[in-house]
Amino acid sequence: MSHATRRRIGWTVAGTLLLFLAVLLSLALGSRHIPPSEVFDALLHGGNSANAQVVRALRVPRTVIGVLVGLALAVAGVVMQAITRNPIAEPGVLGVSQGAALGVVCAIAFLGVHTPSGYVWFAFAGAGLAAVAAYVVAGRGRDGASPVRLALAGAAMNAFIASVVSAIVTTDARALDEFRFWDVGSIGGRDGEVVTQTWPFVLVGLVLVAVMARGLDALALGDDVARGLGHRVALVRAVGALAATVLTGAAVAVAGPIAFTGLAVPHIARALVGADHRWVLALSALLGPTVILVSDVLGRVVFAPSEVPVAVMTALLGVPFLVALVRRKATVPA
Repeated sequence: MSHATRRRIGWTVAGTLLLFLAVLLSLALGSRHIPPSEVFDALLHGGNSANAQVVRALRVPRTVIGVLVGLALAVAGVVMQAITRNPIAEPGVLGVSQGAALGVVCAIAFLGVHTPSGYVWFAFAGAGLAAVAAYVVAGRGRDGASPVRLALAGAAMNAFIASVVSAIVTTDARALDEFRFWDVGSIGGRDGEVVTQTWPFVLVGLVLVAVMARGLDALALGDDVARGLGHRVALVRAVGALAATVLTGAAVAVAGPIAFTGLAVPHIARALVGADHRWVLALSALLGPTVILVSDVLGRVVFAPSEVPVAVMTALLGVPFLVALVRRKATVPA
């Protein structure tokens, strides 16, 4: 076994342990601190105590949502950076996040939907339509959906949808009042029904990523080299865009837009295990949920009894860390 493989296995094991610790912290810490022994007792043996009820009814759904959202955003970030060959690409680059926001705004303003479980389907539909529109725009012309055209089409779609969302919320005070709580990005206040609605989409997205993971390494070498290696570049890029859209749409539908996780985690993973996308995807799938859960716990604990939404904490933690990585030149090209 080579030194590089041993290092990659070591970091993957470390990522697994960090995720386990983050899950335990998410279940134990908050406005009510619960000893780990009581957490395990509530999970394994039930019980009707107040602490057991808090763990099972409130913190387990919140933790599961954090794992799903972090996993989806981190893996989608790896895929988007690979298919666009853009190191600063993030999961919403095809307009997915803004499309989800438009779906939620329309559901609130025009259809009378007022619950997170109700938002999910409209957010997912909006995300899908925005991504399809961006890909269709990028795919027109002789060169097809090249990385540059994808990025430009996504930027245009983001700007257009953001203006539509702003037009709706500025003319409907009630929609603005409800929308801002979703738009801030949080994994709190959701229940198990939201998990049931979204985990199949996350699973489908992960399967699509697994199918085309080998093609990501080839794309990093350039389209001509990838074709020479026998990969169908347009198909790999289309499947990758679909997978990233499904994953990002599911995450944003559940928790609202959460920045920097999908941007920073892939760079952290590459700095630790190198540029092989199979290892990067595996480590990102562990580090993404860890970042979300740790950020959520800090938001609950640092400003207790108030809570800071997880999107605010990921930005506060993610920006300095990403700047430090850039200054150390520790990033590896996508």
